[in-house]
Amino acid sequence: MRILDRYIGRTVIASSLTMLLALVSIFSFFKFLDELENVGQGRYGIPQVIEYIALSTPYLAYQLFPMAALVGALLGLGVLVKNSEITAMRAAGVSLPRIVAAVLKASLLLMLLAVIIGEFIAPVTEEEARTGRSIAMADQITLKSRYGFWSRDGSSYINIRRILPGDQIESIYIYEFDQSHRLRTSTYARRATYQEGRWLLEDIQQSIIGDESVTRREAGKAAWDSLLRPELLNIVLIRPESLSLWGLVKYIDYLQANGQRSLPYEQALWVKLVYPLATVVMVLLAVPMVLGRGREVKLGQRVMIGALVGLLFHIFNQASGQIGILYDLSPVLSAAGPTLLTLAAALLLLRRVH
Repeated sequence: MRILDRYIGRTVIASSLTMLLALVSIFSFFKFLDELENVGQGRYGIPQVIEYIALSTPYLAYQLFPMAALVGALLGLGVLVKNSEITAMRAAGVSLPRIVAAVLKASLLLMLLAVIIGEFIAPVTEEEARTGRSIAMADQITLKSRYGFWSRDGSSYINIRRILPGDQIESIYIYEFDQSHRLRTSTYARRATYQEGRWLLEDIQQSIIGDESVTRREAGKAAWDSLLRPELLNIVLIRPESLSLWGLVKYIDYLQANGQRSLPYEQALWVKLVYPLATVVMVLLAVPMVLGRGREVKLGQRVMIGALVGLLFHIFNQASGQIGILYDLSPVLSAAGPTLLTLAAALLLLRRVH
């Protein structure tokens, strides 16, 4: 039976990985075409587009894993059916549950690969891709460090410690230098909001440095004309997809401790926990689709049906998360709902086949 498990597993895994490569190539190609519209903005050229697409590939692969697993399992099992190998196994006394168990073992290996990509590779490369793209398009000298975001604006250097959604920033330090590169003004603002093409600073403390003395001023509000655009600050916003599982847990605790909305990150946390299981569920769904009454269905038709089902699952899964955030629904329900419904459908179809 070990030989049988390895044979079925090798067939399912090989076809699934082949399909994953094909899907990633197709989606990356269309993403490349879409990015061509942004060529010419700042320093964003063809080399930067290629780098962005390459760095985005792991996250794209992670997103497409369930679809690739379904279509790949349909393809692999379909070949076994076409070659009458499944029939020979059944005739030799191998039960349907035994075949399903072999398929599930293979799906667990695929799930493990999805976890490795989604937890250790995709967060790093996706953050690098997004940061590089934003900086190239903005064409400004910028730097991210443990002390926040740094940018040069003419003769001024800006340090922003916290970036908030809605074009808001907190703890802003502005250092202005003269032509001799001597510090002349140091300004601190507790908060700033981007309104009507300019920044509005709040709770301002300013030090004007003369040759022999330092003058300190305070103000409640003041307009700040800067070339620094909110679009550039998006590179510092912590996005759910750029965090690992443990990173999400820590960031949720941080947001809740500071009284900020954490639902999008709670949603992302549960998606991280549930999404790899979708790979197992989709492989399980492939079994009754191949071994059921539709055995006479051609292999190409099965692949098309599998691709359609996988695409619908992908869209439904994305929509469920957005709806959950929009209407403040339970993140557990929003994240697990599509996978649980698909699992129920797979078990129902398996029961009919059995």
